[in-house]
Amino acid sequence: MDDLGAIAWPPAPITTGRLVLRAPEARDRAAFVELSASPEVNAYVGGPRQREVLERELPEVPEQWPGSFVVELDGAMIGHVLLRRATGHRRPAAAGKLDLGYLFLPRAWGLGYATEACAAALDWLTTTLPGEPVVLTTQSANTGSMRLAAKLGFTEVERFEAWDAEQWLGMRPPPSAATRIADRGSRMT
Repeated sequence: MDDLGAIAWPPAPITTGRLVLRAPEARDRAAFVELSASPEVNAYVGGPRQREVLERELPEVPEQWPGSFVVELDGAMIGHVLLRRATGHRRPAAAGKLDLGYLFLPRAWGLGYATEACAAALDWLTTTLPGEPVVLTTQSANTGSMRLAAKLGFTEVERFEAWDAEQWLGMRPPPSAATRIADRGSRMT
């Protein structure tokens, strides 16, 4: 499959112990502006965008495409998880694979929400497109993102220089059929 566009979208909301992952809605626009304009959120991904430009240019329902999940806590957006095909990736090891991206508002940092949300999105992916490896790229200086990648089962493929910083590329191989069956069994008990 070349992209996620061929899957039924949006899926039913995904619920975890504390969160809901769902398709973006118009009510999320202000949180998308906050995510994109935040210097803290964008410290390792190219810097913040100007709030005025975002307010003017962001569509009524931002980021609305297959693989784009709003992360909601108690009815409010706290983050965004994105799974997309890495067709134009700078590194051959990642080209064509699914890429996991995520941004969370600073008030949601350090509470395990990113781990919970990304794990739920990856579980959805495993069910929806079994056998798909997933890549993740982050600056190696982003220690929080490096810890999250390890918790999610990504292992280093390579490090490379881009955007004037060392980048880390990790891959999460698809779970084997035996692992998927064992995981389903452990969730039932």
